[in-house]
Amino acid sequence: MAKEWIKGREGRNLRFKRENLLNWATNRWNLNYAYSVGPTSELIRKCSPKIFEDWEIFYFENAYQKKKDGIKVTREHITQLGEKLYIKLSEVIQNELESIHHQECIDYVYNLVLNRTYEGYQKEIGTIYGQLESILDEKIQPAPDEWDRRYNVDFFIEVKGKYIGLQIKPISSGRPLDYYQWERIHEENHKKFKNKFGGQVFFIYSTGKKEIYNLEVINEIKKEVEKLNIL
Repeated sequence: MAKEWIKGREGRNLRFKRENLLNWATNRWNLNYAYSVGPTSELIRKCSPKIFEDWEIFYFENAYQKKKDGIKVTREHITQLGEKLYIKLSEVIQNELESIHHQECIDYVYNLVLNRTYEGYQKEIGTIYGQLESILDEKIQPAPDEWDRRYNVDFFIEVKGKYIGLQIKPISSGRPLDYYQWERIHEENHKKFKNKFGGQVFFIYSTGKKEIYNLEVINEIKKEVEKLNIL
């Protein structure tokens, strides 16, 4: 019997016509989580299968739900998960769809486009370059990809047609192993940037808490802005 819901039959990893919906529901109810089907990524690495059949046999011999009193995963259990997915879609989702209101959809799109965009902007302001932009009172813009590749510059400040480069480097905790290591590595590229665009490139080290580690760089950037303003 042909399965009309299967989109293609190339290889073993089948594509389903309503895959987005099936995937969303499976994730919503965690049917593919380790506590439901076992730690599949961990298991397949232990198996190191050469062919699919090796993995299939190993999985059903060794897979247990990753939770207290987790049961052994069997073919019947996988079938039951599929049946549970069907019930969730045909009963729960169907009921939710029937309860959706016209105005609810309008409110949702409005909230998504405006409110969440605003919240995202507020979070962005809290990032390192957002902090710098507020402290310096200068517009900080993302550098073009070419500048990143050629000059190792992440952001820039434009001052009277000239540019100051900024490179943000996260540090895991405390003082970097070598505070000037990155400056030495990229010194030549940053000289090329200054020769072409007129401004220096500054390193900003950020901690895991999104705080500026080398606060002295702020005054250095301010001085560079002042210098370019009077040229």
